[in-house]
Order: sequence, then structure tokens, then C-alpha cells
Amino acid sequence: MRVLHTADWHLGQHFLTGQERTDEHKAFLDWLIGTVKAHGVDVLVVAGDIFDSQSPSHAAQGLYYDFLVQMLGTGCRHIVIVGGNHDSPTMLNASRQLLRHLQVHVIGGVPQEPAEQVLVLENETGRPGLVVCAVPFLRDRDIRLSVAGETADERHERVRQAIAGHYTHVAGLAAALRHHENGVPVLATGHLYAAGGEASEGAERDVHIGGLGSVSADQFPELFDYVALGHLHRPQQVGGRAHIRYSGSPVPLSFAEAAHQQQVVLLTLDAAGQPVTLEYLPVPLQRQLVRFRGSREEVEYQIMAFDNQDRPLVAWADVEVVSDELPSEIHRAISAAFDTRRGHIEAPRTPRVRRQMPEQDLARQSAPTETLQDLTVAEVFARRISTLPEAQRTALTDTFRELCQLMEQSTGEPIPAAPTFSVTAS
Repeated sequence: MRVLHTADWHLGQHFLTGQERTDEHKAFLDWLIGTVKAHGVDVLVVAGDIFDSQSPSHAAQGLYYDFLVQMLGTGCRHIVIVGGNHDSPTMLNASRQLLRHLQVHVIGGVPQEPAEQVLVLENETGRPGLVVCAVPFLRDRDIRLSVAGETADERHERVRQAIAGHYTHVAGLAAALRHHENGVPVLATGHLYAAGGEASEGAERDVHIGGLGSVSADQFPELFDYVALGHLHRPQQVGGRAHIRYSGSPVPLSFAEAAHQQQVVLLTLDAAGQPVTLEYLPVPLQRQLVRFRGSREEVEYQIMAFDNQDRPLVAWADVEVVSDELPSEIHRAISAAFDTRRGHIEAPRTPRVRRQMPEQDLARQSAPTETLQDLTVAEVFARRISTLPEAQRTALTDTFRELCQLMEQSTGEPIPAAPTFSVTAS
């Protein structure tokens, strides 16, 4: 069967100072419908974070339901949707019974009966062609019971084992079904941080989501022929396993995410235990997100020379000027440059101004004396927790990275982190 894997749509997201993304999301969904038709997709899998908020706007919900209705004419036999950490399980499940009649299988949160997460999907002949372990984002209440007196190390390990145990349990249910269905392939979903994923370049290189819920690639049962993940917005495989993948977000949610190619994953599952054929389909973007850095003159030149490449939407620019001029003068000059390019590019927020470092400060910076300004945020944090036990450092580091990611998504600014900053779990 041909399966298309996508995730992290974040319908209803507002950019930085409240800019709507509706046009971009609608363009993606329209493109997705055409892609499903063109490639003869049998199953569409959406691995969480359909919405950006647990209380999505009417416009965001309209995009979602209009998309599902339009999918009826594509020839796609099944749609599998699982909830992410941004989604409301109650909201997603509200239409679950109705959508089931349209072969749209929604698992907004972990159901009371675990077997409901295991779906047997029929192929074009009406016979079972794929078993799906539709596991949504696992919340604390789904996997964790409070244990009085436990240490941070014990809690961290127990949560990881609980997540692994959940997958082991649903894999056992799937194995029983597969035995009766002549060895059809098994696909699992997940919305979590899987340790061992490839670090992103630049803005995301050391900022991962996960908190206490990080698992390794080894903790996914071997029964799974493919694991469709959501939660990390950069497309990547996990732990060197090509069949355990994040599809990434189809629309960049910040300037940092514009540094990598948005994509969806098209895979072919022929039989259980057979290699999965993977194809990565780039998502055409309607809007460019760019960064301009330099002196006032350099930034003005970059604005004037910018080519929007015939994109239908006005580009958004993030601007930082390094100068000793008055900020008011810089803002006037940069605003004037943007005014001349109106309709092509604009800045969603006021340009940042950073003062140029005097020569005596540059000389002082090369001296052996180290100051707080010489360190990145991650380096300061790493030194602060360096005397703690390793397992405790791991738990604190995961939480630190989650906080950095939330701040980055909120502000659009990368949190400066040292390239080598990492803590290896025992």
C-alpha cells in the first residue's frame, strides 16, 4: 500500500506579532490533495499537531473539515489522524464517530480500550493491507502514576519505560492481528521526542522537544515496518533508522525552520518485514522567510536586492542591524527601504539593533579572562548543572531544551546554544 506521512500542520498558527497563516495552510492542504491524487495514495497518516491550539479558531477548524471533505474525491482509501501535544483530544474526538463512516480514523488521545488504537485497513481488493498502531501524544495521565519519594532519575526512567511499554502493548495486539491476516505490514504513529534523531543545523541544532518523554529508536518494537513520527519540525530519521522518521512541519513556523526543506514522506509497504520504499516530496512554499544581517547599508542593499521568486505571498524578513547609529535613525532608514519594496517583502516586527563592538572590547574579548557574555545560554546551563548526577542532568537538560523550543516558537528567535551541548542518558 502507498502511504503518505505528514505531521505538525499547526493550523491556526499566528506568526510573531499575530500575522495570519491561513493562506499558507490552505495552499498546503490544496497541494496535499493534488499530491494524494497524483501518487495514488491509499492511506494518509497525520502524526499529530493538526492544530496550533487546543481551542482552534473557526477558520482553522474550517480548513480541517473542508480538507477532509475534499479528500473524498482523491481515491485515498483511509485517513489516520492522531492527536499531538497542541491538539485537544476532546475536540478531535468530537467528530470521530461521524468521520469513521468516511474512513477517517481519528485517535485524539489514548482511548480507554487500548485495542482501539490498532486499526486494520483494507486495500483495493477489500482485504487487509495494513495494520496501523495509531498512537497519539502520550500525556502524563496516560502513562505515569505519581510515586511518592521517587528521585528525578527514577521518574525520568519510569516515564521512558512507560512509553516503551505502551508501544510494546499495542505491538502485541497488532502482532495477533497480523498473524491472522497473512503477515500484512505494520505501521505505528507517535508524537514524541525520540532521542537519537539527527540534530538540525543552525537554529535548532541543540534545541529539542521532549521533556521526560524521550525514547530511543531501540525502544520501538521490531514488528513495526515504519514509524511515522511528529513533534520535531525538522524532517529527519531517528537513530540511523530510515524507517523511523519525522516528516517535519509542512509550513515553517519560525524563521529558524525556514532553513530546511519542508516535505512529506511517501512510502510503499508491500509486505511485512520487507524494506520500505521511501520518497521525500518537497512542499512548495507560498511565502519566503528570510533573514537580513549586517550594517545599515548592508541590510538596505539586501532588502533592495531581494528576489521574491514569484511567490504569491509577500515575503517576511527578520532584520538585525549592527551599528552605532541611533536606533530611531536605523528604523527610519530600514522602513524606507521596505516601503520601496512594498508588495514583495516586509518585516513582521521592528528590526533589532545591536551596537558595534569597539576595538578595545574586541581586544579584551581575546584576553584569557572569561565573562558571562563569552558563553552561550547552553554553556551557562551545562556548567550550572555539571556537578549533578548524570541522570538528573539528563532530565534537566530535556526540560531546558523543551523550554528553549517553546521560546523559539513563540518569538521566532533561535536560542543561542553551543554546538557541542548535549547530555547523554545512561
